[in-house]
Amino acid sequence: MLVRPSRPRANVSRSAPYAGRMLDQHVDHPELRKARGAFFTPPAIADYLADWAVGGDKEARVLDPSCGDGVFLLAAARRLKELGCQTSDLDDRAFGVDLHEPSLEDAMRLLEHEGLDAHLIADNFFNLAAPTQLGCVLPEMDAVIGNPPFVRYQQHIGEARQRSAQAALAQGVRLSGLASSWAALLVHACGFLKPEGRLAMVVPAELLTVHYAEPVRRWLRRRFGAVSLVMFDRLQFDDALEKVVLVVARGSGGCEAFSLLEVDDAEDLPKLGVFDHFSVTPAAEGKWTDLLLTIKQRQLFKRVVDSHFAPLDKYGSPELGTVTGSNKFFALSETTREEFDLSEDQLKRISPPGTRHLKGLSFTKAQWQTLHDQDERVWLLHPDPDDSSAGLGRYLAYGRDLGVPDAYKCKVRTHWFRPPAVSVPDLFFTYMSHRYPRLITNSAGVTFLNSMHGVRLHESTKRLAKAALPLLALNSVTMLGAEIHGRSYGGGILKMEPREAATLPVPSPDVLARAWERLKPERDCLERQLNNGLWTTVVSRVDEALLRETVGLTGDEVAELDEATQSLRARRIGQDLAAS
Repeated sequence: MLVRPSRPRANVSRSAPYAGRMLDQHVDHPELRKARGAFFTPPAIADYLADWAVGGDKEARVLDPSCGDGVFLLAAARRLKELGCQTSDLDDRAFGVDLHEPSLEDAMRLLEHEGLDAHLIADNFFNLAAPTQLGCVLPEMDAVIGNPPFVRYQQHIGEARQRSAQAALAQGVRLSGLASSWAALLVHACGFLKPEGRLAMVVPAELLTVHYAEPVRRWLRRRFGAVSLVMFDRLQFDDALEKVVLVVARGSGGCEAFSLLEVDDAEDLPKLGVFDHFSVTPAAEGKWTDLLLTIKQRQLFKRVVDSHFAPLDKYGSPELGTVTGSNKFFALSETTREEFDLSEDQLKRISPPGTRHLKGLSFTKAQWQTLHDQDERVWLLHPDPDDSSAGLGRYLAYGRDLGVPDAYKCKVRTHWFRPPAVSVPDLFFTYMSHRYPRLITNSAGVTFLNSMHGVRLHESTKRLAKAALPLLALNSVTMLGAEIHGRSYGGGILKMEPREAATLPVPSPDVLARAWERLKPERDCLERQLNNGLWTTVVSRVDEALLRETVGLTGDEVAELDEATQSLRARRIGQDLAAS
């Protein structure tokens, strides 16, 4: 039965012949489906999830909140009928909701072709109140199944976003403005679920890796008594490049450990026995990117980090660089300095904006001088507030003509023309990178802008760490840690904010000291290789000296860590390029 809002219930004609998953009663191009986030689920996945969700209960009530062409409802209705449910009762057992009426009409024809039925509602699912709310038109469900629409935040806007966010908030989950559509639907759908009910959903693998899904990850652990995650080695959707994960959960009361299952593709699902596989305990906060690794890789990484590594803030806390409000005005070249007759007393020496010039293990006074002679922006305007020199007056007038004082960061300062210069750090940290973040010794003794982070080392380890960390951090464990703790941005860029950089695993002080003794004689040679772009050669040598010779890992174990790093990096770059 198909129900439309504010209209009488109407049965769809049973005369239309079955013509496959999508019937030729309307035109529904892939571009239109993509625009509304509809990627239709392979039947093997729908059958597996529906069979588990229904279980052996012929009276189970099942909801697909975004049923599309009905592949999940068809699988659920088949299972209910196998258990002895009468066709006449299916309208009160299988429920589907979708905003796209032509897909609902196709779904009804699919069901009727096999002598089945379901209760279909043509509406925005977020318009439907949950059973605990006034105005609910649906009963509590024994199972929620389906594949939520995947609409990225750039298209998930306006009233639709507000409505979805309010629905999620009603279940105690506050989503950010960056959340894609699937997140709110997953949470709202479980508001229809009985406390001991079952959830069986296909969601993007973003569930594990993106910051905006953090509230959803916390909610899963809080809401369900047991959760399994099923991951695929291969892409499962012909018309989408996004990897997916199956979320299979039941019960209530919260859980500590998840069952993790990994298969090649959907055809392997019938071999699985949910909830009797390897359990993982995800981080209480933060991303679950490490769950994308194999069990072997994840266990090896954890063992090595726990025994031989320490977070970067063991040595010193990463901190933000100077935020000027207008780098083009406040960061000056030597030509500009001379043109306005500014003295060095009115300026501070800086590493120029950006990090392209930081190719080696250190930034030296000679390198700063070279950039100075090349007319790079190596000066930061930082005059005394009472300075009344003519040159400075002319430069500030130039800034006013550009509208610099109106920039937010300038407006909130006591003196718009004097940015709060950060004190000189021991190390620079390149927090945005395509390959990996790096530490660079600040031998030039200059300050820096917010295009990088700085690290001020504790006195207890300052001398050794300042020399050794930039080289010893170029290892597969630290690089894998960056992929796990960092954030992926457009074009495959990896970004680490100070809080995330502080958790980056680097060799512990005793391991660092022993490995440095091995590599110190090779330091200059390795830096030349790094300057020449031979970073994989450098990483291989550091892995050999640090992980094999110092820590004692086998060659196979080092290769496993390197493979894990490469797989996450390839996924980051490939996923973001596909989404751009």
